[in-house]
Amino acid sequence: MMKKNYYQKIAVLGILFLALSIFQNYTEKGDEKFPELTFISEDLPTESLSEFDPNDLDENQWQKLGFSEKQTVTILKYKKIVGGKFLSKEQFKKCYAVSEEKFAQLQTLILLPETNSEAKGNSGFKNYEKKTLNITRKFNPDKLSQSDWENMGFSEKQSAAILKYKSYLGGSFVSKEKFKECFIINEENYAKLEPYLILPAKTPANFDAYAGKSKSFKFKTPQTSFDPNTLDVNGWMALGFSEKQATVIVNYRDRNLKGSFKTLDDIKNCFVISAEKFEELKPYIKLNASTMAKNSNDKKPEFKQEKTDFSKTDMNSVTFKQLLEFGLDEKSAGSMIGFRKKLGGFMTKNQILETYNIDKELVQKLLSIAPLDNSNVERHTLVDAPEEWLKNHPYFKYSADKIIYYRISNPDDKKIWKFLKTKPEYEARMRLYLK
Repeated sequence: MMKKNYYQKIAVLGILFLALSIFQNYTEKGDEKFPELTFISEDLPTESLSEFDPNDLDENQWQKLGFSEKQTVTILKYKKIVGGKFLSKEQFKKCYAVSEEKFAQLQTLILLPETNSEAKGNSGFKNYEKKTLNITRKFNPDKLSQSDWENMGFSEKQSAAILKYKSYLGGSFVSKEKFKECFIINEENYAKLEPYLILPAKTPANFDAYAGKSKSFKFKTPQTSFDPNTLDVNGWMALGFSEKQATVIVNYRDRNLKGSFKTLDDIKNCFVISAEKFEELKPYIKLNASTMAKNSNDKKPEFKQEKTDFSKTDMNSVTFKQLLEFGLDEKSAGSMIGFRKKLGGFMTKNQILETYNIDKELVQKLLSIAPLDNSNVERHTLVDAPEEWLKNHPYFKYSADKIIYYRISNPDDKKIWKFLKTKPEYEARMRLYLK
């Protein structure tokens, strides 16, 4: 009998010890703290970014987008947890290493459907396949066009991003170091490209990307007379204009002037040709009458020429065609009109300059001429703003659910602002659309 009681006590003690060990292990895991997250660059210059598929980025590329090393590891682990691939922007946003502010900065650039349901229902959503690079000889990357990059093996989007990065640097990749920093080019591709690059290895100590962008372009004086009606984009670039400027000149001639410059004033009135540059070119310009007649008969204008007085054209009512008339390309004009529609109208001219994919230099000239009337732009208080408006407005949609929740029990704008705790710069943008 005593032996039986002894073994029962031993068994009870064993069970208690086992339970205590399990509980201790569980609580230790439960108390495990997440690593502190700090963005190394919360607000990257938008002109240095372009569209990307988050499923294609490696650790180095995520860090080039402004994420810390710990955040990058977390994002890549999260991608594995959700099945090895992000299906939508909604899914990517749920990764706790991506703050609301960072997601807001990247959202329009992410090449994914908005929601998981869209991803499942959209079987035609484009998958970007990785291609093998085709490099046959040494080359200067500054001289490659988009088609050259595509022929090398980069996708259309990637090629456009590389050229956009070059533009951000001031029109030149400068060095192998700077070329390597282009976030669209991963370590593997750079290793393949590096031996063929005709660029200095190191970046000059005094190099400044922002200063490089603002430097005036060094024009070349023509050696012989030329007919401006026969020049294509490359022809104007040979005269010293940048690719963007040359494209604007050709569009201005072909769209606004129905295919030909008929007088010297037509050339002088092109927005990207300065008075100094015109005087430099003037002695060499030879307008060929037969060329003008041929262009006039052969080329069909894309739209009827308009003569708009932009000093009287409100930026909240300017049309797509009027923007083309001023000299913007279709991408810039479409981006501006689209952003204005999402906002419900611009409140300040600075908002227009924040629009993605626009020619900022040309738009700045337009803004120096055209007025902005914001008197008819829709505005509300946080308390009475319609839910649909909050959830669709670019400045409010990331805080919409919080606003709707807080105002139920605190119908006062001042109290709602205290609860929101938004960054000063985001609050300033939101207040533009509040009464």
